[in-house]
Amino acid sequence: MNTAPTGDLYNTLKNDIVSGVLPRGLPLRQQDLSERYQVSRIPVRDAMMQLKAEGWLVPHGKAGVMIPKLNWLEAEDLYQMRALLEVQLLAYAIPGINHEVLGRARDINHQLNAPHLDLLGRGQLNWLFHATLYQCACRPALFRTVESLNDQVRRYMGFQYGPLGYQDTSQQEHDRLLTLLERKQQAEAMKLLQQHIEEAGILLVDYLQKLEQ
Repeated sequence: MNTAPTGDLYNTLKNDIVSGVLPRGLPLRQQDLSERYQVSRIPVRDAMMQLKAEGWLVPHGKAGVMIPKLNWLEAEDLYQMRALLEVQLLAYAIPGINHEVLGRARDINHQLNAPHLDLLGRGQLNWLFHATLYQCACRPALFRTVESLNDQVRRYMGFQYGPLGYQDTSQQEHDRLLTLLERKQQAEAMKLLQQHIEEAGILLVDYLQKLEQ
């Protein structure tokens, strides 16, 4: 049994949560995870504490934790908040978005085509695409809030890139957004971003509601 760095185990656990490898709604025990991932209990404990602080794990019983079940109401709230705040953040960012920024964002969008990407990596690249544009706003408080929302949304990536098959649509809309920004069509770009987020949220919420029926 090795003592893998906490960061490595943290990312592995996150990816296994997103992809559904670890079951939702059942208790997770340090000893079980230690044996499953062949690491000592110390990095397991540290990774679980970090995931709990970020909302990926929730309390269960007196001292345990579990992966929370996905909730369509939470998903709806997250996407509605994203649609409002990210459009505003893009509006602040537009004056600072130049050809260099657009080039970096386009490169990131192309990286999303890589076949070896796991769900967590895909979610991180998706955020990096948006963050590359939003950083031009120089609004750190609003940026941190939007970043937190995107981190919470990442727990739903297994559905969006799995049964919902939203990956191709998402990347096509990314390309259209960059084209509009390049052409200085700011109003159209903001409208597209709002639709991009809202439509993804509607698809996800509809799917989660059907799972509960």
